[in-house]
Amino acid sequence: MSDTLKLHASDNVAIALNPLVTDVGGIKTQIPKSHKVALTDIPAGETVLRYGQMIGKASCFIPKGAHVHDHNLEMGAHAVDYDFSAAADPLPEAPKSRIFQGYRRDNGRFGTRNYLGILTSVNCSGSVARFIAEAAEKSGLLDDYPNVDGIVPIVHGTGCGMSNRGDGYDVLLRTLAGYAKHPNFGGVLLVGLGCEVLQLADLIGGQTLSTQGALRYMTIQQSGGTKRTIDKGLAELASLADFANAAYRTPAPVSELVLGMQCGGSDGYSGFTANPALGVASDLLVQHGGTSILSETSEIFGAEHLLTRRAVSPDVGQALINKLEWWVAYCDKHDAKMDNNPSPGNKRGGLTTILEKSLGAISKSGQAPLNGVFQYAEELTEKGLVFMDSPGFDPCSVTGQIASGANLIAFTTGRGSVSGYMPTPCVKLASNSELFSRMRDDMDINCGDVAHGTSLALKGREIFDMLIDVASGARTKSEHLGYGGVEFVPWQQGAVL
Repeated sequence: MSDTLKLHASDNVAIALNPLVTDVGGIKTQIPKSHKVALTDIPAGETVLRYGQMIGKASCFIPKGAHVHDHNLEMGAHAVDYDFSAAADPLPEAPKSRIFQGYRRDNGRFGTRNYLGILTSVNCSGSVARFIAEAAEKSGLLDDYPNVDGIVPIVHGTGCGMSNRGDGYDVLLRTLAGYAKHPNFGGVLLVGLGCEVLQLADLIGGQTLSTQGALRYMTIQQSGGTKRTIDKGLAELASLADFANAAYRTPAPVSELVLGMQCGGSDGYSGFTANPALGVASDLLVQHGGTSILSETSEIFGAEHLLTRRAVSPDVGQALINKLEWWVAYCDKHDAKMDNNPSPGNKRGGLTTILEKSLGAISKSGQAPLNGVFQYAEELTEKGLVFMDSPGFDPCSVTGQIASGANLIAFTTGRGSVSGYMPTPCVKLASNSELFSRMRDDMDINCGDVAHGTSLALKGREIFDMLIDVASGARTKSEHLGYGGVEFVPWQQGAVL
């Protein structure tokens, strides 16, 4: 078994599959596992290639056998050719349709879970939402409702002290509205304070509120304070549980699955094991008529040309570039740099520049054409592979994907991210076998074996099959651990007033 792996014929670095000790000019050099080693002498200023793509420039002379990392590699100036729609060939349809067992909702969408949600319009009602959920649990309210998966209080830190127009308000409204109509909720109780900027009436839009349906609401002020709101909330939850418990899993086409794809705590393995394996699973989902959402706009920077080539039209490609240009201007305005990402953990795992991280991250998207570009938490109007604008901060990005309709999440990690995202189940993919062994209680699938011969096609099929099982009710590791109580993190923009 080789100790290094060269990913592309034109690369001038390889990846260490084990800790290495090399001799560079008579000096012993230690290279950690998953980090880069120079395959040839690289002059100062020369482009460093991984995946056959530029990941930066040598900041000084790098001799053959040297450790290549942030001490001798910098991002450098880079230019890309967007070549809109040059490689937008559709994938062949799946020869045989797959099904999962899901919950059909009145609007025709399918859920993969059947939770009750307590959704708050403002931070001021967050504690009461939690009080209601805690009181319901203590009372055993759901004991007689076997088809209800649990109660999820959705609380956040805003909803007031903000303008009632503009990006900040619009983003929060889209996010909360997306959760209010999410198919993984069999019933939703809306709880407000009463005097906040984001009013419940604006939140529900044209959705129907009734004493019999899946959507109820109350305000603390109108209900008579905390204790009365808790009592009323318990009564409403009992009624919602009656309603939700009538739902049963029924066969549904895989085309009704909407997969949010994330990577967090990435390492040097992520870009050639877990991420491209997830890309294979994403392509399989697209071939079955389903939807995959790629996000984290700040983490495709430098690799966007690989997506614009697959855009189904120049307009779709340009929409992606417009998002990236907004992010560059946003960083300039706040004295930040796009290359501030990778994080310290990413760098300890072997990643050096945002170009390198982005090239690995984008491999989650597989080979499917890019069918659309959407705002954060925007309702999707296209199937297939789509892009949703978001920060690279995982909980925030996943929150937007769920608001856009994701009823499954697949999350790759090389360092060991831990999280869950109720009401949507999250499948965790370990990029390396050491992580999978060390954090076995948190990881669902080991992709580290790809580095040692398992094919991406085989691993992608394994991921795809598990996604269908989870959509049909199999519980993930993060669900067993109880994650999901603090990971609702809407993207906050705009002025705080």
